[in-house]
Amino acid sequence: MGEYQLDAVLGAVADPTRRAILDRLLVGDARVTDLASAFPISLNSTSKHIKVLERAELVRREVRGRDHVLSLRAEALGDAVAWMEQYRAFWEERLAALEAFVLSDAAIGDVADDDEPVDGGDAR
Repeated sequence: MGEYQLDAVLGAVADPTRRAILDRLLVGDARVTDLASAFPISLNSTSKHIKVLERAELVRREVRGRDHVLSLRAEALGDAVAWMEQYRAFWEERLAALEAFVLSDAAIGDVADDDEPVDGGDAR
């Protein structure tokens, strides 16, 4: 996936209506008119959202007679997911290091040291 395609996919899934269309297509193929009736927007607006999804190659349109049937192309999300996974690994490493520090004896000792009075006197 090129940089342009990644931009197209991320731009397409940035909109809640387009994500809802993709969610609906998870269940199975759907006619454009059926999809449009599920949203409180016009058929024309729904068609514009679908065109964005088609440019991102997230949906495929098949013309069957008078019906335009859409199907999900989830494989187009693969490279975007791979791109995001590198950031998951980044954060998981840092959170694991933080957890190890918090659970370590050194961290427990530091907390205990912080509870002692600064002047070394009795806290009572």
